[in-house]
Amino acid sequence: MDIALAEQTLQGQLKASLAGLSRPLATETSQRLQRLVGLFRGLIGIALLGAGLIFGDPPILGARYPDIFITTALIYTLLAWTGLAYMFRSPVTGLTFVPIQLFADIAGITLMMHASGGVSSGIGGLLVVFIGAASLTLRGKHAYFGAAIAALAILGEQTASFILGLSTANTFIPAGVLGAIIFAVASAANPLARRLEESEALAHQRGIDLANMAQLNDYIIQHLRESIVVVDRAENIRLINQSAAEHLGVDSRQTGHSLASVSPALQRILLGWRVTREHGNVPESFTSAGGTAQIDVHIAPLIGRDDGPVLIFLEDASLIAEKVQQTKLAALGRLSASIAHEIRNPVGALSHAGQLLDESPQTGDYERRLLDIISTNSKRVSEIVNNVMRLSRRDPTNPRSISLTEWIREFATEFISTLEVPEDRFEIIAENEIEVRMDPGHLRQICWNLCENALNYAAPVEHEQIITIRCGRLPGNRRPFLEIADRGPGIPDDLREQLFEPFATGRIGGTGLGLFISRELCECNRATLIYEQRNGGGSVFRIVFADPKRWGTIS
Repeated sequence: MDIALAEQTLQGQLKASLAGLSRPLATETSQRLQRLVGLFRGLIGIALLGAGLIFGDPPILGARYPDIFITTALIYTLLAWTGLAYMFRSPVTGLTFVPIQLFADIAGITLMMHASGGVSSGIGGLLVVFIGAASLTLRGKHAYFGAAIAALAILGEQTASFILGLSTANTFIPAGVLGAIIFAVASAANPLARRLEESEALAHQRGIDLANMAQLNDYIIQHLRESIVVVDRAENIRLINQSAAEHLGVDSRQTGHSLASVSPALQRILLGWRVTREHGNVPESFTSAGGTAQIDVHIAPLIGRDDGPVLIFLEDASLIAEKVQQTKLAALGRLSASIAHEIRNPVGALSHAGQLLDESPQTGDYERRLLDIISTNSKRVSEIVNNVMRLSRRDPTNPRSISLTEWIREFATEFISTLEVPEDRFEIIAENEIEVRMDPGHLRQICWNLCENALNYAAPVEHEQIITIRCGRLPGNRRPFLEIADRGPGIPDDLREQLFEPFATGRIGGTGLGLFISRELCECNRATLIYEQRNGGGSVFRIVFADPKRWGTIS
C-alpha cells in the first residue's frame, strides 16, 4: 500500500517536472520581451515583403526564387501579426506559443534565405535575434533544442544549395559560423533567463510580504486602543485609526485629506507645536467632534525633524481623570480594608453585648428600643465590613464566553424564585445571539445588586412592569450591552457625580458600596457600568461589554 502510494507520488512529481520543462517562463519580463519580439517580427515581415516586391529588378531579396520569397514573406508576415495580437490578448497563454513561433521563424527565414541566395544574403542573421529572444523565455533544454534546429536548418539549406550547384564549398564556412553564433547566443541567454526568473520571483515574494506586512500593520493600528493620526509634511492625513477617527468625526479610510479640512482645531495645535518646537506634551486641547470629550494632544516627529511627518496621539482627558480617580479609590480601598479588619471584632463584641442585654429580664421597653438601634447599626457596620473585605480579597477574573440572551433568562428565574418576587414585575427584552466574554460569577453579582437596588428604590405602579432587563448591541460601535431599568424616583442630581464612589448612598440603611463594587467588577472584565436617567422617570444602569472579538487585543 505504502509502496504504491510512493510510486504514485513519484510519478506525479515526474510529470510535474516534465510539464515544468515544457512550459515557458511566464515572468513579466518574458511577456514584455515576447511582445517586443512579436512587434519586431511583424515589422521585419513587412520589410522583407516590401523588399521583394518593390526594390530592384531583379529584386534585392528573392533574386534566386522570387515567387517563393514573396509567398513565404507574405505568410510569415500574417503569422507574425496574428501571433502578436494573441500575445497582447492573452499574455500568459501567449507564451505557450513561443516554440511554435520559433519554428515558424526558422522555417520562414530559412526558405527566404534560400530564395535570396543562401547565407550570403544576410537574412540568416535574423535567426540570431529570434533564438536569443526565445532562449530568454524557454527553459534550458528547449532553448538548446531550438538553437540546434536553427543550426541544422542553415546547414541543410547550404547542403541543398551545394547539391543543386547554386553555391560552392566555401559557403559552408559562414554557415557553420552562423550556427556557432546561434549556439553561443542560446548558451549566454539561458542563464540570464534563469537569473531574471529568480529575481522576479524574489521581487514578487517581497511584494507579497510587504503587502501582508502592510495589512498586519493596518490591523494592529486600527485595533489599538490609543488614538493615533499620522500627518505628513504638507499636513495631509496619511494614516488614522478608528479610535482617532471617532474623535475627529471622520471615516478611518479617509486618508489624503488635509488636516485643516478635518479638524481645524487640531491643525492649529500642530502649527503651534511646529513653531514652538515643543516635543512631547502640547499645552492645548480641543473638543471632540461629538462635543462629548476634551481631547489632549501629544505630538512626536517621525524622522527627527519638527517640519517633517509627525505622529499625533489623541487622549480623552476624561479617561485620564478617571484613571487618577481610580488610583485614589484603590488607595482608599486598601485603607478601608485595613480599617474594616481592625473594627470587625469590636463591632461583633458590641452586637453580642447588645444581644445579651436584650435577653436580660431587667431590660425595659426604653432600653430595648435603644438596643434595637444598636443592633440595626451593628448589622449595617458588619455589612460594610463584609463588603470591604470581599472587595479587598477579590478572586481573580475568570472570563468565559456567555450567551447573554440565555443567561438573562436563567438569572431572572433564579432571582425571582430566590427573593419570591412576582414574575409580572419583570420585563425581559433580549435579542438573539448576543455573545459576551465575562466572568459569570461577577456578572451575576453585578446584576443581582442592580436588581435589588431596583426593587428597593422602585415601587410598583398598578400592574406596570416596573423592572426591565434588556440586552442588545449599541447602534454605533455594535458593542453588546445589558440594561436594568426601573420606574423609581431616579438618582438625585447632587448624587450622580458620586454615584459610583464608595460609601455614597441616598437610602437609609444603605452601605454605599454596592455600585462601587459593581463598577469595579465590570472594569476587571473590561466592561463599563454607566448610569442614565430614564425617559418618563426612573433609572437605567447599562453594562457595556468589551467586544469579544477584540478581547485578546485589548491590553
